[in-house]
Amino acid sequence: MSAGRPAPVSYHPLDNPVLAGLTGPHARFAERRGRVLGYQPEVSTWLALPEEPDARDWADAAPLVGGDGTATLAGTRAVPPDGWEITFQVDGVQLVDESVDAVHDEEAVVLGAADVPEMLDLVERTRPGPFRPRTIELGRYLGVRRDGELVAMAGERLHPPGWTEISAVCTAPGYRGQGLGGRLILAVAAGIKERGETPFIQAAGDNENAVRLYEALGFRLRRRIAFLGIRAPEPSRVPATAGG
Repeated sequence: MSAGRPAPVSYHPLDNPVLAGLTGPHARFAERRGRVLGYQPEVSTWLALPEEPDARDWADAAPLVGGDGTATLAGTRAVPPDGWEITFQVDGVQLVDESVDAVHDEEAVVLGAADVPEMLDLVERTRPGPFRPRTIELGRYLGVRRDGELVAMAGERLHPPGWTEISAVCTAPGYRGQGLGGRLILAVAAGIKERGETPFIQAAGDNENAVRLYEALGFRLRRRIAFLGIRAPEPSRVPATAGG
């Protein structure tokens, strides 16, 4: 390398997992306006904005937001302009596989499109994070049934190149304390690792029970990451710079 020329900057895919996924393995789900990318609204709430979004970026983001008007950002401290509403701010953690002993689970069943109504009901009762009618298309989802009822599930969400996020880990209240969540995490991780990819997981930093479980399963903290929930302004309040 010639003297005086700076070394190229290399970004890790997990530094911006939403953008890395939408420009990589999940490109088929991507919608773009200007510099802003988002998942198709029925698939996921995630948006990827530039590191320092300007007014045009926020105007471009508004049409990408789903029918309920909400979206989720990761790894940004950007403050939305007037007209946008912050619905939540979470100081989160991002953990990666260090020594996960992934193993398939005989009780776990693969969930499909016919299971989506039950999955949405379980999400509504347990609140593991945003989940939409087509979220199941992002990857492989596994569940546990007892007497025919879906009582626990976990699956794959963000997909930066070489990595897959384990998400939607939830258990119905009457079945907690039986280790179902941990078993499903290991089973989902087994499928990820068989593809030659590395599992990672994200959570609210103050969800101490979940973080302890992930660490006990062999995940280690990679970094702390901010999550921001936003609601778009009404269409009549979107600046005229939107579009194109």
